[in-house]
Amino acid sequence: MNAPENRYLHAAVNHKKPLRITVVTETYPPDINGVAHTLSKIVQALTSNGHTVCLVRSRHALHDFPNNKDNFSEYLVQGFPIPFYKQLRMGLPARKVLTRLWTEQKPDVVHIATEGPLGWSALKAAQSLNIPVSTDFRTNFHTYSEHYGVGWLGGIIMGYLRRFHNAANSTMVPTSQLRRELVNEGFEKLHVVQRGVDTHVFSPVKRSNALRAAWGASKTTTVAICVSRLAAEKNLHLVIRAFQALKIKQPDTKLVFVGDGPMLEQLKVDAPDAIFAGFRRGEDLATHYASADMFMFASLTETFGNVTIEAMASGLPIVAFNHAAAGEIIESGVNGILANSNDEAGFMEASIKLGQDLDMRSICAQGAREKALQFSWESIVKKTEDVLYGVCAKK
Repeated sequence: MNAPENRYLHAAVNHKKPLRITVVTETYPPDINGVAHTLSKIVQALTSNGHTVCLVRSRHALHDFPNNKDNFSEYLVQGFPIPFYKQLRMGLPARKVLTRLWTEQKPDVVHIATEGPLGWSALKAAQSLNIPVSTDFRTNFHTYSEHYGVGWLGGIIMGYLRRFHNAANSTMVPTSQLRRELVNEGFEKLHVVQRGVDTHVFSPVKRSNALRAAWGASKTTTVAICVSRLAAEKNLHLVIRAFQALKIKQPDTKLVFVGDGPMLEQLKVDAPDAIFAGFRRGEDLATHYASADMFMFASLTETFGNVTIEAMASGLPIVAFNHAAAGEIIESGVNGILANSNDEAGFMEASIKLGQDLDMRSICAQGAREKALQFSWESIVKKTEDVLYGVCAKK
């Protein structure tokens, strides 16, 4: 953990007794995705606050061993690669193993972060032992199917997700918009718990003229950046079209993609003048954000979109759709520009407007940073603790 985080990853002191919490997940660092990143911060904070946490997760590789220390322990299970996400793994069913583990040492609450076979096993094992369960709804798997040629699976996946989460005592969702959508789909017992951002790591002060020079950008060049998994569901072709439209109006413009994924080679063909920086993390990622001038985010499949608040914390004005976190925290003309959902022409117009207007970018950059300061990990962890205590109280 970075030193600055130690100052504020401790949630407000809760005078209730510390909990024995088991967290079950099929993705965790070194996996690079929003779920893994957020969950690791929550786990670190819970242990820092005196709770005892056992992390049940998929084994990353043969050389992956449990990390046990103080009030934190790990229990690893076997997994297999997810078909559309080769970098990630899905845990195999482990109900018997988890039932035995929790019979020997019963947790106060089981928190399930992912809905795969491991998550389902954990749910059934906890129910059989009368252990309270909370869950996270963090990924719109039902919408992903449309981007991989199996759209007919969307309804089946949604039905499974509804049964899964309604069987728990509580489900945490990252935005009020998603909560409304899930209520309309028949989901119950939903609590909004947003995501946090490390505003010490992600900061405008990380801007690097040397990195900009490596991109071929001068002080006056407008650099648009997109940090994302390079995959079909991220709507990256719209980012490319918006960049190309902006470049016609303002030739001194660069586009930087940070991330990797199955569409990398195709995107290189479609955008030969874009810069592909690959996976970045930590201070290196923060420097990439801060060295750009605007953030283009065209995804309509996010439940939240951690990159939104990371970019804002880095002082970047955002162009995005009125969806997920962007729809709740971006105010057009204040910290970015929003386009109506699915309005691709509106997204392109917003990109051109922000890209050409230096004064607006300066105003929105300041507004973005100020808004991001409201998403401290302290407040997020406090909300998470409140949900966990509430679940235990209803046992």
